[in-house]
Amino acid sequence: MPFGSGKNRRRRELTELLEDDLVGLLLPGADFYGKMSFASGMIRLDSHCRGEITCEGTIMVGDQGEVEADIHARIISIGGKVKGTIHASERIEIKEHGLLQGDIHTPCLVVDPGGFFDGQCHMAAPEPEKQPPQNISVKK
Repeated sequence: MPFGSGKNRRRRELTELLEDDLVGLLLPGADFYGKMSFASGMIRLDSHCRGEITCEGTIMVGDQGEVEADIHARIISIGGKVKGTIHASERIEIKEHGLLQGDIHTPCLVVDPGGFFDGQCHMAAPEPEKQPPQNISVKK
């Protein structure tokens, strides 16, 4: 591998993330303990995190991410390791090498081949669409 090519690849990956409304990024080497809250956008975690994470947008746990937390988000994508109870209002994705241990609450769960899930999955049944009453006229 030519000198510096890994650096250019990483820069290209970060640029792509920034174009996707990235509002938070924790890289390897960072350790976070506590409560994180984001109003919108996407957060990528490639570090050690412990506590509680809330986001109205997307949380991505990268390949190097190790998260032990209660998580609430619209979409949660797991490529690393997650332990805890997670709630996703739209969907949870477990990528090829992703590992999830804990209970989940979501209407949609996607597990790629090679992904791992150990816990309970709670999926609420979709509510039937309510049809407005139809006016029926009777001819006399």
